[in-house]
Amino acid sequence: MTAIVAVIAPGAMGAAVGKRLADHGVKVLTSLAGRSAASTSRAHSVGMIAASDAEIVAAEFILSILPPGEALALAQHFAPVLAASNAKPVYVDCNAINPATVERVAATIAPTGCSFVDCGIIGAPPKGDDAGPRFYASGEAATHFADLRQYGLDVRVLDGAPSAASALKMSYAGITKGIQAIGAAMILAACRAGSTDALMAELSFSQKELLRQFRVQLPMMPGKAYRWVAEMQEIAGFVGGDPAARELYDGAAQFYERMARDFATDQKDVAALKAFLDKSGS
Repeated sequence: MTAIVAVIAPGAMGAAVGKRLADHGVKVLTSLAGRSAASTSRAHSVGMIAASDAEIVAAEFILSILPPGEALALAQHFAPVLAASNAKPVYVDCNAINPATVERVAATIAPTGCSFVDCGIIGAPPKGDDAGPRFYASGEAATHFADLRQYGLDVRVLDGAPSAASALKMSYAGITKGIQAIGAAMILAACRAGSTDALMAELSFSQKELLRQFRVQLPMMPGKAYRWVAEMQEIAGFVGGDPAARELYDGAAQFYERMARDFATDQKDVAALKAFLDKSGS
């Protein structure tokens, strides 16, 4: 019997996950309602099948893979359809949201009778025959979700609280994307102060590994910055018990918002970052 999994939505990560599942014989459904022409084309190109809400809730799993600000709205959209359906798929929230938001999503799904899994995706979208990202999962139905290992997903079940996966995701992303925000902000500050040559020389001497990471990560960051604003806000909520840490990540959200505006307009900061990174690699 062919496994059926719904992946919503066909963004960069969702489409790649859909392709990995389809390549392993899974029938992959998605919703294209209100999606752009680019998303529709991407979904079709990787073998995802456009489906109605009624068809989606008949799948074995629903994987919610969206910008974090849309996670709760998607659960609210599907809750009445799930409640009315005899089929009860496992609803897997794979978004970069903090444990408090996870609780709200889980509470939305609970009355439907469907099982809920908290999942944090760490790593780049799967590509070719690589191992792909890690799908850290928590909650009572996490072991069921782990059945998707046989279809090419690296699912790792965590012990602890039902939201343990999102706690891990917040902690990890707070480090990796927080460092990118700090690095980019300081490089741009050096550009404004005219000290890029001195900064590049010192990083090349004393922080070779950090500079190598910046060369890999920062050229891609501006194009992703719009998606990281809400993620930084979720992390700010995650560290909310520490006012100074919350302020740090609220600031990171504002920085990424500015980078997103720059990327969409004159790209002055994008060009400055590129010039520095090109020089550091010469």
